[in-house]
Amino acid sequence: MNIFVYPGSFDPVTNGHLDIINRAVKMCDKLIVAVLINTNKKPTFTIEERVDLLKTVLAGRPDIEIVSFSGLTVDLLKKCNARVIVRGLRAISDFENEFQMALINKELAPDIETIFMMTSINYTYLSSSAIKELAINNGVIDGMVPDCIKGKILEKFRYKQGESNGNLFNT
Repeated sequence: MNIFVYPGSFDPVTNGHLDIINRAVKMCDKLIVAVLINTNKKPTFTIEERVDLLKTVLAGRPDIEIVSFSGLTVDLLKKCNARVIVRGLRAISDFENEFQMALINKELAPDIETIFMMTSINYTYLSSSAIKELAINNGVIDGMVPDCIKGKILEKFRYKQGESNGNLFNT
């Protein structure tokens, strides 16, 4: 079985992420979308919320599995019997950091490959940070995140501003 892993923080998942997911899954038998627990970052959404958002967006996709993980990506790939890491690039500015990580991963696990996928031109400007900035300032995020989770994302930011009960997943 040809298994790819697409790791990331997905804080929150955007249509740019979804673009990469939908294209990457066509190249493998199974795509594992791996949500990173990174202790060096303070995410807006909890790990459970990020996994739940992805499960909502990708419901009914037997060729895609969503997991959370901490530690090294190459260790996750070994555990899942995967051999390919998928990384999305929006612009050339993303490449330097991604290339460095790919070289480190290659040193740690020579049998694991990294493939870089450019996001569609429609999403080159899009990032999770931009979504959060728009949402916290009551901006419009239509077309930037999947419609099925837009309400949950906006609700999270209303809670952060003290305007709701904060129960993100009780809508």
